[in-house]
Amino acid sequence: MISPETRVQIRHYFYAEHWKIGTIASELGVHPDTVSLAIEAQRFGGATPLRPSIVDPYLEFIRQTLEQHPRLCATRIYQMARDRGYSGSVVQLRRTVARLRPQKHEPFLRLQTFPGQQAQADWAHFGNVLFGHARRALSCFVMTLSYSRALYLEFFFDQTTENFLRGHVHAFDAWCGQPRVILYDNLKSAVLERRGDQILFNPRLLELSAHYHCVPQPCQVRAGNQKGRVERAIRYVRDSFWAGRTFTTLEECNRQAWLWRDQVAHQRPWPGEDGRTVAQVFTEEQPRLLPPPVHSFSTERIETVCSRKTIYVRFDLNDYSIPPEAVGRPLTLVASDTTVRILDGAVEIARHRRTYDRRQAVLEPAHQEAVLKIKRKAFHTTPAGRLEQIVPESKTLLDLAFAQGESAGTQTVKLLKLLDEFGAAALRRAIVEALERNTPRASSVAYLLRRQARPSTLLAVDLSRHPQAQAIDVRTHDLETYDELAHPHHDDPKH
Repeated sequence: MISPETRVQIRHYFYAEHWKIGTIASELGVHPDTVSLAIEAQRFGGATPLRPSIVDPYLEFIRQTLEQHPRLCATRIYQMARDRGYSGSVVQLRRTVARLRPQKHEPFLRLQTFPGQQAQADWAHFGNVLFGHARRALSCFVMTLSYSRALYLEFFFDQTTENFLRGHVHAFDAWCGQPRVILYDNLKSAVLERRGDQILFNPRLLELSAHYHCVPQPCQVRAGNQKGRVERAIRYVRDSFWAGRTFTTLEECNRQAWLWRDQVAHQRPWPGEDGRTVAQVFTEEQPRLLPPPVHSFSTERIETVCSRKTIYVRFDLNDYSIPPEAVGRPLTLVASDTTVRILDGAVEIARHRRTYDRRQAVLEPAHQEAVLKIKRKAFHTTPAGRLEQIVPESKTLLDLAFAQGESAGTQTVKLLKLLDEFGAAALRRAIVEALERNTPRASSVAYLLRRQARPSTLLAVDLSRHPQAQAIDVRTHDLETYDELAHPHHDDPKH
């Protein structure tokens, strides 16, 4: 169908300027059949008769077929015509089918709503963005008031139920009120299942509706015109805001979106009256909205988590640390759009900033330090730990001994025996000397300890009063034996 302006131009060129049909079609970029219909060529037998078409013999067949099967595709009609002798192209036949196909235009009434009565909400997908190592789907939540056309938009990294509810809460906060009815498409965030007129709503959406005293209402199946205002708002966001913009963070994207909403979207003329803007009409509608409740609806995601071995619990493909004493216990994870909290019962034991990256470990340094403290305490209860705690130099000696093929366990046992026998100070001196001599073995340390303990001079000890010494029986020897030892060669004639 062409516009009235194009029809006027065609008739002017044909009747006033006497252009040919092909010239008019080429000049205006339309099909020659369209020009013929515009000039009503069938009403006259002028000097420019229409040329016969290869499709003409099959017009009645095509018309009868479409009357019986109005939704039959043109390619199928083309095959049927080929079986009946048609030798033209599918393009020619497709144009004829489009012209002859019965058109059913469903009439609609203009949607009339009262101020504060209705809003329409939906998701819009805006492609994928790279966040760190993760590829995230960027979506925009859009809600518009049906009367004033004031809108709220916010971008999220996914279309989860929590973000869907979060968009509602933020929209109500921005409007300082909420409408009485909210119209939805049949998206899973709102409608879980539908069977005829029976609808199973998302329980979380029902909780939010009860909290804000509004009513959710789904569109009819295949009746997208019922929420045409939010559809037009989404198209307006794509064309006016999104096109040609670049962002580095999600926060920057939303900041620019809200600035565009206030400076551009709400300053456009109100569709109901050109003399006023959307912002002016919203000012009149806002007092008609339902008053907001005292407390906002909680949109946090709650999950039960448990760590069996490590000090991490997993959420959204990322790991968040917990205190070591909580490992192995069932915990509760509460996630908002910015924060991840871990609760043990009703007590919060960890809080982290939420990351939208993938395979990241979000660690609280205090949790790591607590684990290391426990490990150090446990190590000091082992023989090697006890030895290292008393004599720190022993660690170096054991490492070198192990590198030279010695058993670390055997070396540790020997050093502990030397520690009990000679004390920590003497053992430390002997280990240092052994390391200096490059003999890192317990046997070398034992030799050095015993050498240090050997007396340098003989001491006279009085054992005359010792009871055991008095009981000792000493056998006497002939003193001549000592003379022989002193002069072993006195009988030799040579001397």
